[in-house]
Amino acid sequence: MSDENKSIHEFDFKLICEYFSSIERQGPGSPEVTIKALSFIDNLTSESRIADIGCGTGGQTIVMAYHTPGHITGIDLFPTFVDLFNINANKLNLQDRMKGIVGSMDNLSFQREELDLIWSEGAIYNIGFERGMNEWRNFLKTGGYIAVSEASWFTEERPVEIDEFWKNAYPEIDTISRKVAQMQKAGYIPIATFVLPENCWTEHFYDPQISAQKNFLKKYAGNKTAEELIENQRHEAELYYKYKEFYGYVFYIGKKI
Repeated sequence: MSDENKSIHEFDFKLICEYFSSIERQGPGSPEVTIKALSFIDNLTSESRIADIGCGTGGQTIVMAYHTPGHITGIDLFPTFVDLFNINANKLNLQDRMKGIVGSMDNLSFQREELDLIWSEGAIYNIGFERGMNEWRNFLKTGGYIAVSEASWFTEERPVEIDEFWKNAYPEIDTISRKVAQMQKAGYIPIATFVLPENCWTEHFYDPQISAQKNFLKKYAGNKTAEELIENQRHEAELYYKYKEFYGYVFYIGKKI
């Protein structure tokens, strides 16, 4: 690939959807991490309204449905993901508790102060952490919670290669302390932050892609766009293993004042 820092958003959306639909999670995470983040959320009842923004195919949403009361609406821009979300919900008899809809996180259809909890694992970067914190707050009740995982720097300085890669992929990547300050400025009490363990990247995200990549390349042999998409994913994984002490995903949990 001529540009090693090519963003995944530059690839054909249909191919992106097909590729990421073939793996359980569309970003780093794990059931254990979802459950841990939920442990900081208080006062949810069977009547609570929850939104999982950028829900993907619903891997984390299913975990939420099993471990917290309330009704969950999953929102994702890609109809393919939402279709799989609802298929998975029906298979597990969770269709009365969780429903996926197609929508954009920058134009949500919720009413003002309708929600008790806003959830977003590895997706708020699509709108930007600071913007998401500010705009989504309008849909939360006072005392409601927001919980998101976000790519973050662990150090103030890092090698040029990884610094340039992430700043190109996500210019808003920043240190944990600055993200917490942005959350507080947006009108939340910071409740908790914690770093996702390494297995969220390896066991639950990169390892499942190995066989998926082989199948994808076999199906799209000779398709330059498909080949570049896989090369991009492999390059990202290589950088993680090389520079994981400098960055990772962090869960940020806040309560609306």
